[in-house]
Amino acid sequence: MLQVLTDNWELFRDGFWTTIRLFLVSGILSLVLGTLLAGFRVSPIPALRAVGTGYVNTLRNTPLTLVFAFLVFGAPKMDIQLPGFFWSAVTALTLYTSAFVCEVVRSGVNTVSPGQSEAARAVGMTFIQVLGVVVLPQAFRAIVPPLTSVFIALLKNTTIAAGFSVLEAGAIPAVMAERGENQMLTLLWITIGFLILITPLVLLQRWAERRTAVAA
Repeated sequence: MLQVLTDNWELFRDGFWTTIRLFLVSGILSLVLGTLLAGFRVSPIPALRAVGTGYVNTLRNTPLTLVFAFLVFGAPKMDIQLPGFFWSAVTALTLYTSAFVCEVVRSGVNTVSPGQSEAARAVGMTFIQVLGVVVLPQAFRAIVPPLTSVFIALLKNTTIAAGFSVLEAGAIPAVMAERGENQMLTLLWITIGFLILITPLVLLQRWAERRTAVAA
C-alpha cells in the first residue's frame, strides 16, 4: 500500500502542489471579486445591482465544467488569450466561486443593523465608506462558517481542472493507470491527501461557529 505512494511520490507531490496553488490563488481572487459583487448587490445604484444580480444568477446556474470549457476552448477563438491552462483554470474557478462568495457576503451584510448604516451616512460617510468601515468588518465575523464551506467546495472543485490539461490531484489516477499501478490504492491516497487539506478548513469552520455562538 505504502509503496504505491513512495514509488510515485513526485507525481503525488506535484499534483497536490498544483491543487494547493489553484486553491490559494482562486480563493483569494474569489474573495476579492465576490466581495465587490456583494457591494454591487447592495448598492443604491440600480445599474450596479443589476450587474451583480445578473452575474450571480448566471454563474450559479452554469455548470463549472462549462465555464472551464468556455475559457479553455471558447475564449481563444474569441481572441481572448490566457497565459496557459493553469491560469485558465484559476479564472474559471474564480468566476464560478465568486458568485457563491458574493451571496455569502451579502447575507452577512444583511445581518448588520440598518441603524448603523444610517448613523454612518448621517455623519457624512459615503456608501463605499459605510460598506468598508462599518458594514463589512461586522459582516465577515458572521460569515466565516458559510464562507469556509464555499472554500471547501472550491478545493474539491479544483479536480475538474484535470480534464483540461492541468496536472493536479485529479489527474493522478490517469497517469497511474498508464503506469499500471493499483487504482484503488491510488484513489485511497488521493482521498487521504484531500482529507489532510480539508481538515484545517473544517476545524476553522467549527471554531468560527463556536465563536459566533458565544458572541450571540
